[in-house]
Amino acid sequence: MIGRLRGTLLEKQPPWLVVDVAGVGYELEASMTTLVALPGAGEPVSLYTHLTVREDAHLLFGFAREQERALFRALIKVNGVGPKLALAILSGMDETAFIRCVMEDDAKSLTRLPGVGKKTAERLIIEMRDRFPHWEHPGATDLAGAMAPASEARERQDPLADAEAALVSLGYKPTEAAKMLSGLEEGLSTEALIKAALTRRMAG
Repeated sequence: MIGRLRGTLLEKQPPWLVVDVAGVGYELEASMTTLVALPGAGEPVSLYTHLTVREDAHLLFGFAREQERALFRALIKVNGVGPKLALAILSGMDETAFIRCVMEDDAKSLTRLPGVGKKTAERLIIEMRDRFPHWEHPGATDLAGAMAPASEARERQDPLADAEAALVSLGYKPTEAAKMLSGLEEGLSTEALIKAALTRRMAG
């Protein structure tokens, strides 16, 4: 089991990133919360990881905080929630916001996340509620507060297209992703666009 990686960030194309560890490039998939918190290419990074082994692939997921990984592992144990949906949930809200939704029976906020309908939201609330009293407080208050400022480095020429593709990869429909990004400030990085779009979406 690969539990943690420390190395140099080679590439960051949401939702994917590549980390060089002693000459070996590890490809990981990460939530937008983690991706926005990471530095630019060429900078050192340390990530908590989770390895999923399937018959057709070994999938590695990266997390900026151990608490985020713990929530990811709890989410994929819920019936009907796989790694893709778990990452979508973690991209739309941080650990504290998710815990608050569960403890306050706020299914409405959960249904704003891609792939989470009313039944899934209710299942998440029921199955996750008993797990949280034993958790330490993550220390973050909302999506914006949990994210460090994004690097100004530009790895590709069209941050808006990259941001839209990343939102679609999370499960949003192309038209919905385009609407989420419409009217946002020009000149933002891909990560900043994603952060703003998700914040707007969760605000309703």
